[in-house]
Amino acid sequence: MTSVLPRQKEAGSGTYSFSSQPRVVQNRRKYRGTQPSVSEEPFFHGNIMYDRRVVRGNTYAQHILPLSAQPDPLELQRQQEAHRRALAKKRAKELLRPRTPEAVEGRKHIDVQTELYLEELSDRVEEKDMECQTDAFLDRPATPLFIPAKTGADVATQILEGELFDFDLEVKPMLEVLIGKTIEQALLEVMEEEELAQLRAQQRAFEELRNAELAEVQRLEEQERRRREEKERRKKQQREILLKEKETSEKVAARAFAQQYLADLVPSVFSSLRDNGYFYDPVERDVETGFIPWLMEEVEKTMKKNNLGRTMLDMIIRDVVKKRMADFAAGKKTPQLTSPELQIKSEELVIQPQPQDPESKHLKPELEHMDPDKQP
Repeated sequence: MTSVLPRQKEAGSGTYSFSSQPRVVQNRRKYRGTQPSVSEEPFFHGNIMYDRRVVRGNTYAQHILPLSAQPDPLELQRQQEAHRRALAKKRAKELLRPRTPEAVEGRKHIDVQTELYLEELSDRVEEKDMECQTDAFLDRPATPLFIPAKTGADVATQILEGELFDFDLEVKPMLEVLIGKTIEQALLEVMEEEELAQLRAQQRAFEELRNAELAEVQRLEEQERRRREEKERRKKQQREILLKEKETSEKVAARAFAQQYLADLVPSVFSSLRDNGYFYDPVERDVETGFIPWLMEEVEKTMKKNNLGRTMLDMIIRDVVKKRMADFAAGKKTPQLTSPELQIKSEELVIQPQPQDPESKHLKPELEHMDPDKQP
């Protein structure tokens, strides 16, 4: 049992008020196996940790109203609204506060101490066993039967046979009721059986009529299906016939058009092929492709040989003339050649340039290379 300090407004009164009303201490159970009643609360003696009258924490900051005062509804609503706003603001701050990213797979976050002095942490709560000597539980004796106390005086009344009621007369109404109810129940059961039989007969007749109607409906549906299939088959055959007739007419028209179009095509094609050289005389073609190229090659070879001979002869003559001119300049006597064809007088010798063939132009580099006296 504790007391609390009064509020600022009540400081002048100088009185204290209890936080809970006094109550009678409950006794310990005497017998073993008895269960406490539902209305009873478990009570532990000698341990103030379970006493509701003990206030935990700071008693200076507690705001306890007296028992006689009634809380103001507006004040309570204002306090609840303020508490709700504070919770909402705290929740918003928690949502906006940057959080640590989730750990990667295979790892997890743990709490780490960042204080200056580390403290050993343990998941196990410190505990200690204490013992207390109590009386042993006794076996509860059997509950005695309840026998009410006897009150008043005993009296007796003598009743002879036939004074209270006549059995045959009194039992007749009951027998009439029982027999009437039995007969009525029997009649009801018979009527119910007859009604059930009529219902079954009507049901059988209805089922037979329904089965006949279903059979007729199925027959009509099958007949309609056969007619529809026959109609579709006839339509398909007619469409195929029209399609074949259309294809036949198109083929006939195409054949007539092709014959008309190709009537003058064969002569024009043969004339065009003949003009382009696809049809030729084999002898003329052999002469053009075989004999004339060979003849031109042979003529070209002969012309090359003649040009080469003329060039060599010009070189020999030039060498001889140069030598004669050198000897003449030195005052030597010109030697006589043994061959009468090569006797040429130096004073009467005049070298005349000969016309060159266009085919011998390609021999000039070779002749210049072969001339040893040519200066660059």
